[in-house]
Amino acid sequence: MKYRSAAITDIGKTRFENEDRFLRDDALGLFGVADGIGGLPGGAEAAECTVEGITRGFIEGAQPDLIKLTQTTSLSVQKLGQQLNPPYGIGSTLTFGSFKNGQLQLAHVGDSRAYVFQKGDFLPLTEDHTVENEARRLRARGEDMEISIENRNALTRCIGQPGLPEVDFQEFIVTKGDRYFFTTDGICRMIADEELAEIISGPESPAEMLQLILDLALKRGGHDNLTAVLIFIDEA
Repeated sequence: MKYRSAAITDIGKTRFENEDRFLRDDALGLFGVADGIGGLPGGAEAAECTVEGITRGFIEGAQPDLIKLTQTTSLSVQKLGQQLNPPYGIGSTLTFGSFKNGQLQLAHVGDSRAYVFQKGDFLPLTEDHTVENEARRLRARGEDMEISIENRNALTRCIGQPGLPEVDFQEFIVTKGDRYFFTTDGICRMIADEELAEIISGPESPAEMLQLILDLALKRGGHDNLTAVLIFIDEA
């Protein structure tokens, strides 16, 4: 498999610290994003511990089990949280993929996102783990769950939570021409999917596209940290 990749991160215009981190390792075929949970101390440390744990799992093993690796990493973040913020702990989102042998293995916890631009369509590969989406799932089963404007975007799963997080895991066949996009919510809350699709379908290089996306998010206020990774599949 041959691919080109780029990553970008920016503190944005309103935050005092960049609590986002990204995974980008062409040699390992490892890409993704982590977003330290705002409102808690140690968000940057949580995201850093997350990406370090995932990377270490790939360096030490051949092709790790992504669910087990994600949960082991979550335990490491949980342990760090007991030191940094004993009353509440620390946490991070994590959305990452492993590209190998013409396949993508994708693991996801939280509200960062992964998309694919494939054959003219821009498709979400993940679903946000938020109170709003949980309520939607319950209502589809005939159950009721009240939510408020204040808590609708609150996370229902994260790395570093007590116990082991439930990890969304999927496998995809990778095809030539695919473009995979990983992003934290600082970008996807500023830019609609239709606008992202228009940029990512363009003729620019991955790095140029990410700069266009970052510039647009900053122009619209840059209210959060902004991080994204983009991969072009040149040969599956």
